[in-house]
Amino acid sequence: MRRLPALALGLWLQGIGAANADGPAPLTGQPGDPARGEALLLDMRRVSCLICHEISALDERDQGQIGPALDGVASRLDNMELRQRIVDARVINPDTIMPPYYSVKGLVDVADRYRGKTIYDAQEVEDVVAYLLTLTEESNR
Repeated sequence: MRRLPALALGLWLQGIGAANADGPAPLTGQPGDPARGEALLLDMRRVSCLICHEISALDERDQGQIGPALDGVASRLDNMELRQRIVDARVINPDTIMPPYYSVKGLVDVADRYRGKTIYDAQEVEDVVAYLLTLTEESNR
C-alpha cells in the first residue's frame, strides 16, 4: 500500500523535472510581439540587453561585449531556452551575471522601490522572446 503513494510522488516529481528541463512554458496566453520586444531590448531606461550583448543588425552604438552576441540566437536556442534565460538565467548557470528579468527569488541589496518587482512583466518577456526568435542570421563581422 505504501508503494503506490511513493510511486505517484516519484512520477509527479519526475514530471516536474521534465517540464523544467527545457525551460518555462509561455507566461501568457498572448503571443509575443517582436516589435514591442525590440523596443524593450533597446530601452536604456530599463535594463537593456545591449548593455552586455551585441546585435549587429541594429544601428545602436556602444553595444555590449560582456555577453555573447545575439546574432543568430534563434538558430542556437529554442523559444523555451530563450524564455528561461530571460526569466532567470541562474537556473541554467548559477554563476551568471545576467540579471533575472522575471524573478525576484534570491536577490539581495535591491533598492526599496524595486524590491519584489520584476524587470519585465510576463507579456514583456514574451515580446522579447518573440523578437529574439527573429534573430536567425549569424553576424558577418
